[in-house]
This record gives sequence, C-alpha cells and structure tokens, in this order.
Amino acid sequence: MLWYVIQRAGLLLVSLAVASVLVFALLRLLPGDVAATVAGLQATPEQIAAIRTDLGLDRSLPEQYLSWIGGVFHGDFGHSQLNGTSVGPELQQKLAVTGPLIAGSLLIALCLAVTLGTWAALRHRSRTGEAANALSQLGIAVPGLWLAMLLILVFAVELKVLPAQGFPADRWAEPGDAMRSLILPCVTLGLSEGAVLFRFVRSAILGVLYSEYLRTARAKGLTRTQALVRHGFRNAAPPVVSILGLQFAVLIVGAVVIERVFTLPGVGSMLLSDVANRDLVKVQGEVLLIVSAVLVIGFAVDILHRLIDPRVEATL
Repeated sequence: MLWYVIQRAGLLLVSLAVASVLVFALLRLLPGDVAATVAGLQATPEQIAAIRTDLGLDRSLPEQYLSWIGGVFHGDFGHSQLNGTSVGPELQQKLAVTGPLIAGSLLIALCLAVTLGTWAALRHRSRTGEAANALSQLGIAVPGLWLAMLLILVFAVELKVLPAQGFPADRWAEPGDAMRSLILPCVTLGLSEGAVLFRFVRSAILGVLYSEYLRTARAKGLTRTQALVRHGFRNAAPPVVSILGLQFAVLIVGAVVIERVFTLPGVGSMLLSDVANRDLVKVQGEVLLIVSAVLVIGFAVDILHRLIDPRVEATL
C-alpha cells in the first residue's frame, strides 16, 4: 500500500508540473498583445514597451515561467496585469464561495444517489423502481441552466423563501445569510450530478445483489438488506468511487456556469471576467488552481479505491 501511495504521489507531482507548463504555454499562444491592451488605444509605442517591461513580458518564456511558478510555490500567484492587485488573496476570497458551493453540491448528489440508487436497485422489478430510473434520465436530460431558473422562479420569486442571486458582501461574517445564498446553487448542481451518480449506484448495487457471496449471506439467515449493508456495499463501491473522480471535474465546470447564473463571486465568475479582460496572470493562476484541484481529487480517489479494493495493483 505504501509503495502504491508513493507511486501515485510521484505521478501527481509530474502531472502538476506538466499542467503548469501547459497552462502557462497555452495562455501565451492567445492572439493579441497584453501590454497594448493594458495601455489602451491612445498609448504610444514607447508607453506600450514600458508596460511590457513592467509586466516582465520582455523576458524569455522560460524566465517568465520560472518566475511565475517560483512565486506559486511560495503562495504568490503574481499581480493583476490590469490593476496590480495581488492574485493570491483574491483567489482565497473567491474560494470561500466556490469551495462550499462544490462541497454542498457533492454532498447533496451523494446523498441522493446512494439512498435512491440503492432503493431503486432493491425494487428494480417494481413500478416505483422503474419510475425512479426514469426520473434520473430526466434529471440528466434537463439542462442545469433551466433547472436553476425553475428553482429561482419557485423558491425566490413565488415563495420568496430564498434569495435569487448574490452573496453577502462580508462573506461568512453572517453564516446564516451565506448558507441561504448557496442553497439554490447547491441544489441545482446537486440534483444534476445526483441524477448521473444515481445510475452508477443503481447499476453497481444490481451487480452485487445476485452474487454468490450475497446468496451465502442470505442462506445464513441475513435479510437481503442486511446482506447488502454488511457485504454488498463494499464490493459495489469501487466503480462508484471511480466515476466520482471523473464527475468532480464536471462539477467544477458546472459550478462556473451556476456562479454566473446566481451572481456568486466565486472562482468561476472571476475566471470568466479575467478571460474577457485578458488578464493572463490571474487567468493562469485560476486555471492552475482548478486543474490542481481535479488532479488532487483524482489522486485521492485512486487511494480510496485501493483501500476499498486491495486487489487493485499498484501500477502506473
């Protein structure tokens, strides 16, 4: 197990290094001149050259990369090319919104998928089980944007029990207000992801329901539910855990859209705004943060998969 963790940790470090190079290089391939954008339409060539020097754009690409990644290792993501503000503290503020949004959405998705997926698998031959399966297909088909607008219409416009948009200016100084602002976004993302995970949970549970070890457990006097809880869940978990790692990336992309819909000041909204403004320093910090989160979650999923199923070989 230790050797497996070391191998995966080494692969994670290599992946992070490659990701940082790709993020840096791809952003440099974008058309246009950042210095000219910052300087404005009326700037002279001398002014543009001075700004290019101030931003470090006159140095070679390897020098620019090493300077940037060296700062990242010390928690310094650089300064905005437009207004000179520090990127790191701003990212921390945005993460205070995006982090709880993703965590809450994932919690809702898992609760729905595990409970309803197991229930539907146990009743897969009944009309209620088929109805649950049909609802999951509907949940996958419904666009998240449409679902968000529907929830806003019902709970914010008609019932007036939850805010439709925005987030408290003082962030989490008033936890109750902050949590109320995240309920609709979390439910929107959670329902969409829960519908996808539901099908994998249902399929995994069905795969173990008629296995030999469950028949043996039932022959020893356990009910089907008891046998499933004691012996079935562990064997059904690996495929669900694997798909959970992939769905995390989908969840992050969904969070970018949902933040825009609900006007949440998170990393996704910040990224879209900075892309539009061509603030490359901020964009590369945001993209690196998102890619790193996906890679770290993938690493955690690999380790969890290994713990659940020791038969997984420690190979790269």
